Amino acid sequence: MPNRVLSEALRHIPAHVSAQPSAAERVADALREQIVNGALRSGTRLTEETIGAALGFSRNTIREAFALLIAERLAAREPNRGVFVATPTPNDIRDLYATRQIIEPAAVEHAPGFSDEALGRLRAIVDAARAARECGDAAAVAQGNQEFHRSLVRLGGSRRIDHLMEGVLAEMRLVFHLMADDSGFHEPYLDRNDAILRDLERGDRAGAAAALRAYLSDAEEHLLSDLGAAGAVGAVAGRAGRPGRTGAR
Repeated sequence: MPNRVLSEALRHIPAHVSAQPSAAERVADALREQIVNGALRSGTRLTEETIGAALGFSRNTIREAFALLIAERLAAREPNRGVFVATPTPNDIRDLYATRQIIEPAAVEHAPGFSDEALGRLRAIVDAARAARECGDAAAVAQGNQEFHRSLVRLGGSRRIDHLMEGVLAEMRLVFHLMADDSGFHEPYLDRNDAILRDLERGDRAGAAAALRAYLSDAEEHLLSDLGAAGAVGAVAGRAGRPGRTGAR
């Protein structure tokens, strides 16, 4: 039976209200940006009092923000210890790439959003990233590489898949921050981005999807190998479920 009282009350709420982010979402957005940018590294303790003093929100709001970040796997709650920036494990890395192997090649091969305009945007992204490599701008190279993959998935025209991909890319940034120096990691893949795009420009979507599958498989092994060589994988495994205590209260 319809709830007429509720329906009548909701009718008077302006349409734009539902689109406004809540206080908890605003806090989560601020923390997420710092995590993705590397200002808050894996194992950093997130404390209600410090965040409340800095941002001016209540503890309840901050707890809600923590819940959002935990759901996104960007933070983890430790019993009797608190909330910490998540520390991805090798299994997390493999799972991220398993997700990407399903989403990205399917978008390349089957997405309905291909057009000359879309290919032009991809070409601009690829060319800008390669120009950044020539200038030695490692941050722009990493950003350009990530934007290429984001834009491939956007060809699918699905807000749900775009949202999923944003979460995956945020977690990937957390993984890259585990490396002592990831400045050279992305550079070899820029030419492979160009090769995939050239397949798409020729209309060979199946060839581009196959190339992307191989690319992602190689990148996964490359990343795990580099983290292992740097001792980061061991540190990751050792901190799994037990983040460090860095960060002020």
